[in-house]
Amino acid sequence: MRIFSADIIKKEGDEIEMTGWVGARRDHGKLVFIDIRDRSGIAQVVFNTSDISEANDLRLEYLIKLAGLVKKRPVKMFNDNIPTGQYEVQAKTLEIISASEALPIAVDGDGYEIDEEVRMKYRYLDLRRKRLRENILLRDKAMTLVREYLHKQDFVEIETPLLTKTSPEGARDYLVPSRVHHGKFYALPQSPQQYKQLLMIAGFERYFQIARALRDEDTRGDRQPEHTQIDMEASFVTEQEMRDITEGMMIYLVESLGKKIAKKPFPVFTHEEAMKKFGADKFDMRENKDDKDTLAFAWVVDFPLFSAEGGSVSGGESSKLTFAHNPFSAPKAEHVKRLMSLSVGKDDEELLGMRAQQYDLVCNGYEIASGGVRISDPKVQRKVFEIMGLTPELTESRFGHLIRAYEYGAPSHAGIAPGLDRLLMILQNEPNIREVIAFPKTGDGRDPMMDSPSEVDEKQLKELGIEINKKS
Repeated sequence: MRIFSADIIKKEGDEIEMTGWVGARRDHGKLVFIDIRDRSGIAQVVFNTSDISEANDLRLEYLIKLAGLVKKRPVKMFNDNIPTGQYEVQAKTLEIISASEALPIAVDGDGYEIDEEVRMKYRYLDLRRKRLRENILLRDKAMTLVREYLHKQDFVEIETPLLTKTSPEGARDYLVPSRVHHGKFYALPQSPQQYKQLLMIAGFERYFQIARALRDEDTRGDRQPEHTQIDMEASFVTEQEMRDITEGMMIYLVESLGKKIAKKPFPVFTHEEAMKKFGADKFDMRENKDDKDTLAFAWVVDFPLFSAEGGSVSGGESSKLTFAHNPFSAPKAEHVKRLMSLSVGKDDEELLGMRAQQYDLVCNGYEIASGGVRISDPKVQRKVFEIMGLTPELTESRFGHLIRAYEYGAPSHAGIAPGLDRLLMILQNEPNIREVIAFPKTGDGRDPMMDSPSEVDEKQLKELGIEINKKS
């Protein structure tokens, strides 16, 4: 039975079978030493070419199968740089399963020096390097820890649709044309925001999902067109209770992965305090910014409920208002009654001074999560849309389904959505989130490996009722 490379340390004196890739090769006369690599790591194998002449044919990244005896290395030959460094396998048989062409990129280093375009084109090879393999395996472990924690907190994991309806949530939607209903489009979700609120109305009380979120926005080091978030929502909880659940999850996750947290419980700043103290609503509280194994979390609360599009309001001038975070954030309880009597243009200054039950979690200079208590009163929700400039007809067209749901015994509820990629980037001390995603897009949103986005043939376009205006 095949064993992983990492397990030879438990097999001294045993005959074992191994399958993996040739990660390194060293010739010493009649002896050929190779490092065999699999998902678990590497192990040294020794071939006597007098007995196994095929070992002379081995080259880097050949996929091989072998059988041999696990032996302790001579003490002077110990390699303390790898977990299996005190052991080796004396090969008795060898089968070359698949030969490899000369690689277009090296996979034995960290890869930072290689052009991104080339790395992304050959991502299946890039992922063979130790650093990326460890990043992806840590990602799996992190998701397992999240599920463990949230299930213990009585959350239920529920999937929500990827084909949904366009909704204003701060970025452009990716649109998917309908073949059956010409001229109509699905939208890929920027988040499962409305679905998770509807799940609260449905009575599930505590929901989570390791959710894919897709946003058509310019990429940067901590942003991708598609990313993963730990999407959470709970009924009958206060803002403080939701933050406590999230804080507990972060502590459990980070410490289980062997990292340190600068301060517990996490410090809390109002939005106004954060802007005065740090000049931004995301900041780095570490005293020593070079301490890469420490995570400094902090909460930012009491965000503005509205913001002015195109600038602030002054001198009595009116300005179109929009949501500061998302249109479903509830105003502070003490502001609700006054909110219902205000109007755009006449009361902009007062509207801009109102605060939301909105909270962000920041870490080492990044926004890690954004959440809030949701509006659950249909009258308040309609008022917020009115202030944003939506007519009753437009409100009904875009959000009628949600507002109607509020009218059937909607519970109070709150939620949050920590960004998994961004958190893993910090945990692994990586320069950008592309390094912790198996198949990311380039900085300009392309996938050179799959050659996407790509053109489609005329037949597909005709089926969808679409014509391409090439002049534009």
